[in-house]
Amino acid sequence: MSLIAASRRVSQVGPYRLGALAPVSHAMASPRRWQKRAVATQPAYEGHIPLNWFEAGFLTVGSALMSLANPRRGDMVAALGDLTSGPVLPRLRDVMLESAEGRQILKERPRVNSQTVDMDKLALLPEGTFGNAYVTWLERCGVTPDTREPVHYVDDPELAYVIQRYRECHDFYHCICGLPVNVESELALKFFEFANLGLPMAGFAAAFGHLRLTHAKRERLFREFVPWAIKCGSSAQSLITVYWEKRWEQNVAEMKKEFGIWDPPEPRWSRPLSEAKAAAAKRQKAAEERLREASLS
Repeated sequence: MSLIAASRRVSQVGPYRLGALAPVSHAMASPRRWQKRAVATQPAYEGHIPLNWFEAGFLTVGSALMSLANPRRGDMVAALGDLTSGPVLPRLRDVMLESAEGRQILKERPRVNSQTVDMDKLALLPEGTFGNAYVTWLERCGVTPDTREPVHYVDDPELAYVIQRYRECHDFYHCICGLPVNVESELALKFFEFANLGLPMAGFAAAFGHLRLTHAKRERLFREFVPWAIKCGSSAQSLITVYWEKRWEQNVAEMKKEFGIWDPPEPRWSRPLSEAKAAAAKRQKAAEERLREASLS
């Protein structure tokens, strides 16, 4: 049984028992109250799962425990992010509304996945551009942009998009900061995100995630990465306002200067940069061949 199913089962027990003791006249006198409840729990967007206060509290605690026990449970990590970001999302939306780029993002609501991002086109961009750097980063880390969980538990559709946007742009933050996807680098980025965006989930991961590290890695995290993350994240432009897809051809160094981001301490990569560049070059060659064949047909 899932956490949300369990919470709903428990939340339904109380009302039925109380209803058996209540006068019939009281039950018949409040149809509007039940009607309002039914209306309030209608999904506001595709994938939305409305929760009452008990269900939200139950799922928050359960997803927090599951996230600590197994950080690879992306569904639980995402659920915790949905449920704890409520107070912060209106502020992030306001920050976006203050920026021309941010307003355009909210208006167009772009999505980031392998269907919306043309990887072959990015591979053809010159080295040093953000698009080329992103493809190389994906190759080096062995990841794709299709692993982000959808938002379910944020009631307002626009605020739901704000956290979905953050979630889908997380890899862009990795790329622009030059961080891989191992545990210590992920935690460094969580400290950065908490300082930059103020998301409670990032703070939660930063506060407890380091407990899974060895003593040596934890010591280096707090000695080298955390000071960089807090100082850089708090002084940099709010990255939620960046329309990354409009900047594929921009120079990475210029972008970092514009955003106020500087390089972190040298991280631990599992794959050499030369291998990632070779893979990216192979993708570029294949893309050029497809373009050539298309032009001849």
